[in-house]
Amino acid sequence: AGGSSPRGKAEPARRGGGPFDLGAQSGRGGAFQKRHGLSCEEGGRLLLDAYGGGGLVKHTGGCHCGGVRFEVWAAPDLQGGNCNCSICTKKQNRHFIVPASRFKLLQGGGNLTTYTFNTHRGGGTFCKTCGVQSFYTPRSNPDGYGIGGGCLDDGTVQTIIGGDINGKEWEKAVRGGKTIRDMSKP
Repeated sequence: AGGSSPRGKAEPARRGGGPFDLGAQSGRGGAFQKRHGLSCEEGGRLLLDAYGGGGLVKHTGGCHCGGVRFEVWAAPDLQGGNCNCSICTKKQNRHFIVPASRFKLLQGGGNLTTYTFNTHRGGGTFCKTCGVQSFYTPRSNPDGYGIGGGCLDDGTVQTIIGGDINGKEWEKAVRGGKTIRDMSKP
């Protein structure tokens, strides 16, 4: 059921006829997965997200003391938010949201603690040593992560565009059409 390639090696036939030769592209996907430590599923999700979203880059970041490190795949031009809820106002939390499939904790899981309040559905995750919240689970997007743009390493972010999020009237804001809930969807 295989065909012959121009080099004389047997290759599996594709549906509808002749061999499918990737040529120079063969192996690039596997090399990318290996270089970034991704499973086949993670690599596939990133490829689909990048194809549909105009291109993603790997950003790295962490807390102030360096105990917590992460990577996140997002556009080089980040769409952030300035929330006016009680805790975001006090912390001056300016963040952008990504699906959980685009986030990977690299180190420091044991150095994290979480503060919750009110509904206890979101989690303000922060480093036990320096107190910096570099990422968290937003109440609005429990299927994603809110990433502090200021906690990203230099070199991969082109711009951070911020809009206002009405966290003081959260229930009303999320009922009003397209909202930040959509940000954690690939």
